[in-house]
Amino acid sequence: MKVYYEVLKLNTTSRFQLLDITGDVENTVKRSSIRNGIVVVHAPHATASIIVNEHEPGLLEDILEKVKEFTEPGSSKWRHNRIDDNAHAHIGSALFGSTRIFPVVNGRVVRGTWQNIFFLEMDGPRSVREITVLVMGE
Repeated sequence: MKVYYEVLKLNTTSRFQLLDITGDVENTVKRSSIRNGIVVVHAPHATASIIVNEHEPGLLEDILEKVKEFTEPGSSKWRHNRIDDNAHAHIGSALFGSTRIFPVVNGRVVRGTWQNIFFLEMDGPRSVREITVLVMGE
């Protein structure tokens, strides 16, 4: 079995933001030369997530609005906000997840027609965010 990885670096410009990383993940898989296996997409951050959904502007706004509604940024009920005003982002990351795994078949990431891969920022803006993309297989 072959293992290949890259670390993608990006920056965010808003407190809440969705960045489409689908092309970056697909290019990493292509560079890996792995034909069949899996690709792991992981955000090693406690205040961000990796999600999968359609890249449609209205839907992306809807997702961000729901994330804010669900995590309640600035809420006085979050005890972590006494030391750092980002409890909402930690809660979001814990619930939405920091890792997604996809099959790789014939050198391509298997995803649905409307499935794109997004980095979900919940504690931005940040000058450097990293995403580890690990491809394993043959």
